[in-house]
Amino acid sequence: MTDPIALAQQLVRLDTRAAGEKAAADLLAPMLRSAGFEVAVDEPRPDRANLVARFGTGTPITLTGHLDTVPADPTTWSFDPHSGEIHGDRLRGRGSSDMKAGVAAIAAAAMHCARTSPDDLAVQLVFTFGEETGCEGAALLPELAPSPALLVAEPTANRIVLGHKGVLWLRLTAHGRSAHGSRPELGENALAALAETAVRIHRHADWPTSPTHGPATVNVGAFHSGVQPNLVPDRAELVLDIRTTPEFTAAEARAAIGELALPGTDFATELDLPGVTTDPENPLARTIIDALSPADADRRPEYATYFTDASVLATALGSPAVVIYGPGDPDQAHVTDETCSVTAIHEATEALTRLLTTWRSGQ
Repeated sequence: MTDPIALAQQLVRLDTRAAGEKAAADLLAPMLRSAGFEVAVDEPRPDRANLVARFGTGTPITLTGHLDTVPADPTTWSFDPHSGEIHGDRLRGRGSSDMKAGVAAIAAAAMHCARTSPDDLAVQLVFTFGEETGCEGAALLPELAPSPALLVAEPTANRIVLGHKGVLWLRLTAHGRSAHGSRPELGENALAALAETAVRIHRHADWPTSPTHGPATVNVGAFHSGVQPNLVPDRAELVLDIRTTPEFTAAEARAAIGELALPGTDFATELDLPGVTTDPENPLARTIIDALSPADADRRPEYATYFTDASVLATALGSPAVVIYGPGDPDQAHVTDETCSVTAIHEATEALTRLLTTWRSGQ
């Protein structure tokens, strides 16, 4: 079997911080081809690529992961963000948990099964770019083979997760009137107006709570205004990250923000992705859970706070049962000095191998 730890190290050492994912696709493509996969690398933007690999002729199960990471400022880290070193039981580096360890586990398990059980395997691997910035790569994928089940190897610490919240990014804009900084009374300060809106949203605590997905959340994520101190700003922009639930839709979120914003605030949608929910009694979900982690079979289903490419891929694949399962630690995602358990990577690879070994086309 391809060593998933060594592969994860190679992936971490590639700089794919919101760009450059083609290097990771080019690393994986020849390995998958040598195991018998039909591989297509698509580069819709320079140096940014999706990879789709298929094996077998039956109805496939689809496994997916993204190749990009969020930024990492080396000056704030205690080690090289792209070191890929092993320290004790921890793989170090940006993307180790989110989610190059998951990509490595998927690839290693799939290649092993292609070599050892080729007659029984029907699998489709989808590795994307730009997931962290709104599933950009997934939205540009060529046509995929319909699939009844989708496994997303995002960080769950090898726990079974059956869906996640939706995401709505709203850009709020306030308009004012410029004036000299020494005569602010002659202007209308857009910065001050939108700042008041931002504080009202930030302090609002009465967001709905879903019995399955937990509380809806709103983060005041970015604020831009002003040119220089002696000029009254006539424009200000604020970007919100809203996590929606089945009981608090994107439309309801827009309405709630509209009630909190000051009059005259303009709204534009930057991103609107639906949440994902798989019924724990879904027969395919039960099959996947039993193969990955029989101990999780009777646990109360969990749902993630983050979004994944499943928001886009579920539609492209024909509404499959979605299971999120990966070796990364969710508490390590996007943090400084990110690491991932080496033991968890081995365990995930073994579990994914069991799943692919027991999967039968047409299930």
